[in-house]
Amino acid sequence: MFQILKKSKLSNARLGKLTTQHGIIKTPFFMPIATRAAVKGLTTKELKELKAQIILSNTYHLFLRPGTEIIRKAGGLHKFMNWPGPILTDSGGYQVFSLAKIRKIQESGVEFRSEIDGQKIMLTPEQSIKIQQDLGSDIMMILDECTAYPCDYKKAEQAVQRTTLWAKRCKAVHNQQSLPVRQAGTINNQQLLFGIVQGSVYADLRKKSAQELRKIDFHGYAIGGLLVGEPINKTYQIIKETIKELPENKPRYLMGAGKPEQIIRAVKLGIDMFDCVIPTRNARHGLLYVNPKSEILNPKQIQNLKFQTLNKKFYKEIHITNAQYKKDFKSLDKNCLCFTCQNFSRAYLRHLFMTNEPLGQRLATIHNLAFYLGLMKEIRKQIQTGAF
Repeated sequence: MFQILKKSKLSNARLGKLTTQHGIIKTPFFMPIATRAAVKGLTTKELKELKAQIILSNTYHLFLRPGTEIIRKAGGLHKFMNWPGPILTDSGGYQVFSLAKIRKIQESGVEFRSEIDGQKIMLTPEQSIKIQQDLGSDIMMILDECTAYPCDYKKAEQAVQRTTLWAKRCKAVHNQQSLPVRQAGTINNQQLLFGIVQGSVYADLRKKSAQELRKIDFHGYAIGGLLVGEPINKTYQIIKETIKELPENKPRYLMGAGKPEQIIRAVKLGIDMFDCVIPTRNARHGLLYVNPKSEILNPKQIQNLKFQTLNKKFYKEIHITNAQYKKDFKSLDKNCLCFTCQNFSRAYLRHLFMTNEPLGQRLATIHNLAFYLGLMKEIRKQIQTGAF
């Protein structure tokens, strides 16, 4: 399922491969967000051309619309959206807990009202897994209780306890998937299930959460509830301490980490998987990432990324709507081979954004994802060569 191919001698970075029913994924990797079964503005053909290995879709939103019955009748999420590669689906927990005004936490699950029609809905751990089974994703996530920041100790402790209980219930439902009666009607009988470590910024709670989840035994482990406003040095310290409690031979997923420098630091700490809306969301607002030099990263730059002094020297942010690009007929990034950079100028992209042409957002999204996926490819390459 997960195989470590090489470990860095300079850091805790690992090069590996994760095998799923829909393909092998090289780690570390980044997942573009296809919230409602689509990366905003792009086709799955374009995602394949960008060499995206895996995408992430949202259980909560797909459950509400179009509903799992329709997706199941289509033959699963892969067929529904015509995506041949692996898909990770979250449990829906983060979305439910982010709707603080319309939800109620109970031991049995989370009660909330639909954002579409106001209907009262109860999402239980069992239901979350069954929905993901109907979607047929390759990697499922347990239902967990997400906490905001700041979060007092008692509340964080309760969230850890509830997450552990829900994790056991999720695992019990997943175990039934191996039964012949389940296999007869399943879309993907090789689904992987990941646990999610919670505990806010409290090291002892993170340790407890990781240890309890490890006892349950999942195919992989995510670190959730970080990068929600806490000091960044605290983030990295929690990641470092949590990883110590996770099994070496299982993939590690840092949920929601999306800034390039965050990804680099987390890979150096031993993280294998990433997702975030940052590249696509920023693209839609005209914020683009470019490489100021001929390579995304060079060995010296990587080794100089210190714990307290992370910087953006290895990339540059461009706000394409700025007046300075009005007559800039250069390529967005001369070092980028994406469709956008090979065919259009900065001046043209600015024109599209200034006139609210949807094409501008599409072209920007293509480029930003090319940057992120290229960053991960370069990281894997440099782990292989011993430079990371």
